[in-house]
Amino acid sequence: MSSTAIVFDPEAGLGTREVTLRAAGPGEVEIEVRAAGVCHSDLHIVSGDWPTERPLVLGHEAAGVVTGVGAGVTSVRPGDHVVLSWFAPCRRCRKCVAGQGWLCTGTKAVANTLPDGTTPFTDADGEAVWPYLGLGAFTDRLVVPETAAVKVPDELPFGIGALLGCSITTGIGAVVNTAGVRPGESAVVIGTGGVGLSVVMGLALVGADPIIAVDLSPERLEAARRFGATHTLDGARDDVAAWCQDQLGGVDYAFEAIGSPKVVETLPAMLTSGGAAVLVGMAATGATGSFDLFDLADQGKRILGCNYGSSVGELDIPKLARLHLAGRLPLDDLIGKVRPLKEAPLAFDDLRSNTGVRTILEP
Repeated sequence: MSSTAIVFDPEAGLGTREVTLRAAGPGEVEIEVRAAGVCHSDLHIVSGDWPTERPLVLGHEAAGVVTGVGAGVTSVRPGDHVVLSWFAPCRRCRKCVAGQGWLCTGTKAVANTLPDGTTPFTDADGEAVWPYLGLGAFTDRLVVPETAAVKVPDELPFGIGALLGCSITTGIGAVVNTAGVRPGESAVVIGTGGVGLSVVMGLALVGADPIIAVDLSPERLEAARRFGATHTLDGARDDVAAWCQDQLGGVDYAFEAIGSPKVVETLPAMLTSGGAAVLVGMAATGATGSFDLFDLADQGKRILGCNYGSSVGELDIPKLARLHLAGRLPLDDLIGKVRPLKEAPLAFDDLRSNTGVRTILEP
């Protein structure tokens, strides 16, 4: 069947393209997309920060309904509501067996293919179009590996489910899984976009205090207060490291949710001895930074990389869905505009405008 998709072509740029989707094969699931979030990882492709040599159907955080399953699929069936987890683990490599699915070495998602190295999409000329991060969710129907389709309660709104596929799971996971923040520990969050606000929400969930949010936008800082920040600082005006040291003797955790090497370099100076800097934002490929190495060693400070919030989608996404439905996570407030799929370019403009909330696309 033919569908309209939002495709980034390395030669033609961003645009719409008619694509045909093949049926689900063994171990695969067909999904009707109901909502897709627009994430900075998509913007990194459009802006050229992460180069691609072939056309990609963009979109990697989405939710929908199962419409078909291939042979051997047992975890979902037609009619199930699912969140799509972009980092589909292989379940077989050493990292997966050790319970570290976010470090899977067998996944093909980061190569923008299905597990067998193929794509389910072809264009009107019969040429292959590839699924970004193994999903390609900016269309109305797709085929994904079974491990990418996570069953959630039917009452979970699709827009919330879409954001659980990436930004929320990454941000809250950074707090709960990567850092292991405990009640009463202090934290600063640099950058309060969708992921940064999710970090703030996670800190509030576990009882961190104080929670300092840093941004350039008054609107985003106000949003951070609504999500649980106890203090806000203007990143352009305030010396964040000096404030942390003067007011608190340094924080236990410093989260960077921008992906800026210059900002990352400032994190260790915000920490107390034994504190940890958590790199949640994704920098451009090849980006480097420098640190005071003596200070890191002498003060026992740590730098923690954070991929997907150190989360296992099939475990963590249902937990977060239940917490939202129980009223423990105000995820509705993360959704700003809802646009039709054809307005994807405007949705990227929304992302660039730095409002902090997410735009949802609906096919």
